[in-house]
Amino acid sequence: MKSQLNVSTLVAVLVVAGLVLLPVYSNLTGNIFILTLFTRIVILALAAVSLNLIMGYGGMMSFGHAAYLGIGGYAVGILAQEGIGSGWAQFAVAIAVSALYALVIGALSLRTRGVYFIMITLAFAQMAYYVASGLARYGGDDGLTVYKRSDFGGLINLGNRVQFYYLCLFCLLAVVVLIWRIVNSRFGLVLQGLRSNEQRMQAIGFPSKRYKLACFVIAGMLCGLSGALLANNTDFVSPAVMYWTRSGDLMVMVILGGMGTLMGPVVGSVVFLVLEEVLSQLTEYWALIMGPLLLLIVLFGRGGIMGMLGRLNRG
Repeated sequence: MKSQLNVSTLVAVLVVAGLVLLPVYSNLTGNIFILTLFTRIVILALAAVSLNLIMGYGGMMSFGHAAYLGIGGYAVGILAQEGIGSGWAQFAVAIAVSALYALVIGALSLRTRGVYFIMITLAFAQMAYYVASGLARYGGDDGLTVYKRSDFGGLINLGNRVQFYYLCLFCLLAVVVLIWRIVNSRFGLVLQGLRSNEQRMQAIGFPSKRYKLACFVIAGMLCGLSGALLANNTDFVSPAVMYWTRSGDLMVMVILGGMGTLMGPVVGSVVFLVLEEVLSQLTEYWALIMGPLLLLIVLFGRGGIMGMLGRLNRG
């Protein structure tokens, strides 16, 4: 067990070190594209980490998590359109509205279980998608261009690629640390107990729905933060970011890296998005190659990449 822990720690350290040093490599080689690609990867990794909190640790299989990406993005885009360029205001609204939406959706969805929970979260995400598509003032189906990135009063310049990348990386690492603290707290231990045996936890007096709802809201807030960063990264937000296929991508990233592991979603996001980029450069039918690869990992690599590393080490 100690040896397995060392392998997991080593992989986590290497991933973090690689992400920290990436702008240095980009600057030395003059490869701007790799910095742009990994900025997107870090942002989506943040969304995947937030999904892992409810899916990996809470046992709630949400198929509508991408809705918060859109909510966070539209919060930035709409406020910028209305002349409110303060990043403090934009990000605060993105997180607050995501929390409110998660509170409402969670309160309703947690009345169900299993496949019904999956379907109701999917239904609410599609509702958000169609609402965004109907916002004619803010681009409707065509999306909304963010002409000016969030302004943090000179503290950080989001127009600078390197500064923006490090802001995204700081947010990702801060969220990973936050989730580590949550998972190892009394709240997190109760949450994992509910995932394992909800009836027993209820029998000894724990209000399961309150704990799950709190977890659901926290995950929504963190994903809303990811959405605000994504809108600044692309200078654009559209209803497509809320579509159910994006939620599916986030689920794949979590499962691929290792559901219920701290760094698994980060590793899964890097592997999934790098593979997507490389294969799409080789052929337009890249999905026909990537699909079977992911299927093989899921079928024969129980526990995702982090689980495979642990088994190889024990062997």
